[in-house]
Amino acid sequence: MEPKRVLSQAVEDYLKTIYKLQSPTFASTSEIARSLGVSPASATNMAKRLDSMGLARYRSYQGVELTEAGTRIALEVVRHHRLLETYLKEVMGYSWEEMHREAEHLEHHISEEFEDRIEQLLGYPTHDPHGHPIPGRDGSIPPTLAEPLGADHEASEVIIRRVSDSDPAILHELEALGLMPGTTVAVGSVSDASVQITSGSVSRSIPLDLAACIFVEPHDAAS
Repeated sequence: MEPKRVLSQAVEDYLKTIYKLQSPTFASTSEIARSLGVSPASATNMAKRLDSMGLARYRSYQGVELTEAGTRIALEVVRHHRLLETYLKEVMGYSWEEMHREAEHLEHHISEEFEDRIEQLLGYPTHDPHGHPIPGRDGSIPPTLAEPLGADHEASEVIIRRVSDSDPAILHELEALGLMPGTTVAVGSVSDASVQITSGSVSRSIPLDLAACIFVEPHDAAS
């Protein structure tokens, strides 16, 4: 069996970030720098380093994309992160900010045995608290067909499958409104500024920028 490669936390953070940003191929170094809070020069230097390690392919003026080896490592880190977030939120009652911050640290340090025990304790979840799919040990990704809530859903019933995790303030707002994964929502009219929705017995109008953070699928497709 090939020994597991030991990588620095910085390398793992870059691999995870590139994995999330490449859509579907190259992620720009400016996007990577912005996401990680580093300078563009630092991001470019790391991209070149990852290329030399065989974990990514870097191309000037195009950006960087992961190799198969880099993708495998990135998925393992993502798996750790999402399992940890699920445990911290559902079992320990962490807030969104605390949950994310703690998972960001711990994802680099847990063993495969610890990972397996958390998964078993949680009942083998397929999605984290935001609704994002949790990669399997083999790197497989549970399918998700959700799309942003908008005009295509006017006068229909949908189920929230995923919410954006990029801004804790938005997560708090969605949680306060009861608009979290698993919630069924009736969509009314959609204007250039807002979406009219009904959840349970409560009707409200939410701005389009908030609706764009809610990913849904038709109720019929889920039944």
